[in-house]
Amino acid sequence: MNKTVNYPWYKKEDTDAFFALFQNNLANFVLIAVTMLGMGFPTSIVFGKVIPGAAVAVMVGNLYYAYMANRLAQKEGRTDVTALSYGISTPVMFVFLFGVLAPAYALTNDHELAWKIAVGAAFLSGLIETLVSFTGNWVRNHLPRAAMLGALAGVAITFISGEMLFNTFSVPVVGLVSLIIIIVGVVGKMAMPFKIPTSLFAVIIGTILAFVLGYQSPEAISEGLANIGFYPILPSFAAFEGMSYLFGSLIGLLAVILPITLYNAIETMNNVDAMAAVGDSYDVRESQAVDGVGTMLGAVFGGLFPTTVYIATVGSKAMGAGRGYSILNAVVFGIAAVTGVIAAFSAIIPLAAVASILVFVGTSMVITAFQNNETKYFPAVGIAMLPYLANYVMTRFNNAAGEVVANISTGIVPLGQGAMFTAIILGAITVAVIDKQFVKASIFSLIGALLSFVGFMHAPKLAFNAAPDFSVAYVLVAVFLGYCALQQARIARKENAAIQRNLTKAAS
Repeated sequence: MNKTVNYPWYKKEDTDAFFALFQNNLANFVLIAVTMLGMGFPTSIVFGKVIPGAAVAVMVGNLYYAYMANRLAQKEGRTDVTALSYGISTPVMFVFLFGVLAPAYALTNDHELAWKIAVGAAFLSGLIETLVSFTGNWVRNHLPRAAMLGALAGVAITFISGEMLFNTFSVPVVGLVSLIIIIVGVVGKMAMPFKIPTSLFAVIIGTILAFVLGYQSPEAISEGLANIGFYPILPSFAAFEGMSYLFGSLIGLLAVILPITLYNAIETMNNVDAMAAVGDSYDVRESQAVDGVGTMLGAVFGGLFPTTVYIATVGSKAMGAGRGYSILNAVVFGIAAVTGVIAAFSAIIPLAAVASILVFVGTSMVITAFQNNETKYFPAVGIAMLPYLANYVMTRFNNAAGEVVANISTGIVPLGQGAMFTAIILGAITVAVIDKQFVKASIFSLIGALLSFVGFMHAPKLAFNAAPDFSVAYVLVAVFLGYCALQQARIARKENAAIQRNLTKAAS
């Protein structure tokens, strides 16, 4: 009979991890609010429906992942298990804002109807990811770890560490001070004054500096406080009303929903695999199902953004967090949603003060990608990271990307399109070549050709023959790798024949 492990509900290390996860989700919630208000959506929809619905998804997932952490702790008899970090997927969030919600409004000129269509799209996305979850472990077992962690590191070094470092240095007297506090406390293991958790101390000092030095205006606080009130979390049939349009006049939006949902499922798979690499092995199928169900529940309550396991999880593991940070995140966002306090939080805390936390988290992800692979696979990790450099440039220039980066290279935009798939394919080919498994490398290249042909990679949308040049290129690569496989087999036969001759001579 297994002895019950005393796995704590909360410990001091959870505080640092909570602030890292909280600010990530808070930043997304603030971006959602600002963007939708800028599109003309009324506060009754933004703060009365979208934010509460998104909070439901965040609450459900965080509480379930805390439950999964306790289950793993009891199963393995450990108290150092870290719950998976969870929230709205930032890249997917932007796609739903500008690839689903904005077009829906442009076509209908009706904010209420556009919101319903986007909510329907989110529900459908969650359903697809739940179905995809049945193949999660099979996919993970057949994709090389170097390829998956390399793709993950590509996201970390661009959208997390890189982007947050830019924000850190945008207000150096706030951000740089906060960053050094994080480095001293987390990396240097130095205790902060009055034993305040490092992340909290960095946020407090950064916020104080911002107000004292005039980088943060008191007027912003009043604007944020004006949105505080009571916003009940209520279910609706909006998702099902909106879904009828997705299979009617707006069926073209399905071409956006399907690939971005597959991307989200792969993102979760990568991040669960990253946790397995540092000691906490969760079932990727269950995690994908939780993300899908969480997204659907959020949509039922008015949210329109898919959720995912965050790459910040490994950073939380490095901080020594358990399950408490996940539970606290669920509670805080539930309270913030019904009170409208998110706008106030975003006005009070400067981004430069909290960005430094994610600089550390992203850096931890890059280090993990290399530490948890053999040295011979480092080239695969490095190659898998590269597509996200193109993706970062492309997405930051938005629709002007083609024109803006044309003088740099015409390859940036197609390389950035479907970067997750491209990163994994290139990384997997490299791993197979390193292991001299040329047949497997050829198969991965043919998969790349198929994904390019239908538009998952190197193309702006799903379509037959979407990226013909790339499809042909991957087929040619597959042919060359097939030739390498034949050569490898011929060399092996010669070596075996030589060994047999030597054995025969020795016997005689």
